[in-house]
Amino acid sequence: MDIRALTPTYAVSPQIDPSDLPAIKAAGYTTVIDNRPDGEIPPDLHTEVMRAAAEALGLVFIANPIIPGQLGPSQVATQSAAMAQASGPVFAYCASGNRCSILWALTQAGTRPADDLIAVPARFGYNLENLRGALSYGG
Repeated sequence: MDIRALTPTYAVSPQIDPSDLPAIKAAGYTTVIDNRPDGEIPPDLHTEVMRAAAEALGLVFIANPIIPGQLGPSQVATQSAAMAQASGPVFAYCASGNRCSILWALTQAGTRPADDLIAVPARFGYNLENLRGALSYGG
């Protein structure tokens, strides 16, 4: 598992498995967001398996799957609501962490400079430059 903290309250990661959840909880995260659709992963990592394992540990689990190329306003709203309602730091995962980084940046559009929203994920190798227009104008 590779936790990549974009902020003190939001981290992203490549795909995790149920055995990673105790360490995520121990690191202080209270909410786990799954941004990966079940069609991309084996059954032992499907949403309901991950949900059951997370909730058994007392973590809040949110499924917000993003199919590459099909990100829309409803997914941004779901991510934003999950972040706002979290009682502590949020941990989001997908295949590489890129989709989670994109969602984070879009939820912050209009509240922080686009340069910051691009630079923070870039520290972990995520290139959000193609989103500059959306990030500059709040969506």
